[in-house]
Amino acid sequence: MAKRHHEQLAIIHYPDPRLRRAADPVRHFDGELATVAERMLQLMRDAKGVGLAAPQVGLGLRLFVMNATGEPGGDEVFVNPEIVDPQGQREAEEGCLSIPDVHVQVRRAQRCRIVAHDLQGRRIEKSGADLVARIWQHETDHLNGVLIIDRMGPGDRIATRNTLRELEARFVRKSTGR
Repeated sequence: MAKRHHEQLAIIHYPDPRLRRAADPVRHFDGELATVAERMLQLMRDAKGVGLAAPQVGLGLRLFVMNATGEPGGDEVFVNPEIVDPQGQREAEEGCLSIPDVHVQVRRAQRCRIVAHDLQGRRIEKSGADLVARIWQHETDHLNGVLIIDRMGPGDRIATRNTLRELEARFVRKSTGR
């Protein structure tokens, strides 16, 4: 991983093309990775989110952080995660720190397991349901370049059209300096 100024990492917004790229597996479990994860946890907390994936801060790494409880001890980091054994279906509202002001109904597995690694490269395997399973699936989608707007139904597509257009226009203005 290239050395970065971690304090400069920031949440990027739709339609930044980095959100659409599939992330690469993490191969080096080192202090650099731990520093990135800590900065991501800080950004997630500052934005009052429950999860944040590396592509959301412009990094093409298969890494996400989460905290489903909001408690200081609830921070978790998952490296190279895979969702396995999805069970049941539940539709619920989701938002995304990279798509501000958009909340849509998303159907996800109600329960699943996750197989991943921690920051030291040790294998993790956990089972989760409801909010935890939803966060795992949402953040893993980010690692595959998939956003909640790809999973929304026709009603949400109409309801979010203007907000998405404004985000697109803002991105163009920022990119072109106009």
